[in-house]
Amino acid sequence: MESRKSVEALHIDREGSCIRTEWTAREFPLTIMLNGEQLVTVLCSPGDWEALAVGFLYSEGMIRSKEEITALTMDEERGIVRIRTAEDKTQDGKLFMKRVLTTGCGRGMAFYSYADLDRKKKVISDLKVTPEEVLALSRRFQGNSELYRSTHGVHSAALCDTGEVLVFAEDIGRHNAIDKVLGHCLIEKIPVADRILVTSGRISSEILFKAAGSG
Repeated sequence: MESRKSVEALHIDREGSCIRTEWTAREFPLTIMLNGEQLVTVLCSPGDWEALAVGFLYSEGMIRSKEEITALTMDEERGIVRIRTAEDKTQDGKLFMKRVLTTGCGRGMAFYSYADLDRKKKVISDLKVTPEEVLALSRRFQGNSELYRSTHGVHSAALCDTGEVLVFAEDIGRHNAIDKVLGHCLIEKIPVADRILVTSGRISSEILFKAAGSG
């Protein structure tokens, strides 16, 4: 499924108005099944679904390594990712929460509570980045945003070192873009320690939780 589609749009400027063809970002409901139970339905951009599902479990603290995943299958026609883990990640065999996550600023209720803050380990790193490196990374980051340039309707996220973009993802949801990056890192065993997480979205508490939770 394509991440964008063309639509007929009314374009208005100082000279008047006209109908012209524009690209718009598509939205897709992806259901994540964990150990046979429905965990969550995420409204997201089509593509990178496996990375999104794995990254979601990782950033929510439900898995810590690729080796915990014993099976992963994707039903693209129905929009379902099925994941099995070596350990039961449910409470008494049942998931403790099911929800639909929209692509808006608020994602509704989250798995974490503020009590979880006490269980977050402080990220210890000797990494230092200069203002010049930040600006250079920002230019490289924006240069990768092909879907954004055509639709102006998606967010981007990336894992970087001080000089290069190492992993890049785009999604209609800012949380999803980060989860896709983290999922790729987990699946491909890309180290995240002493790396920089770059995002086009605002840095809210749940984004900080994702960064801290992934180290």
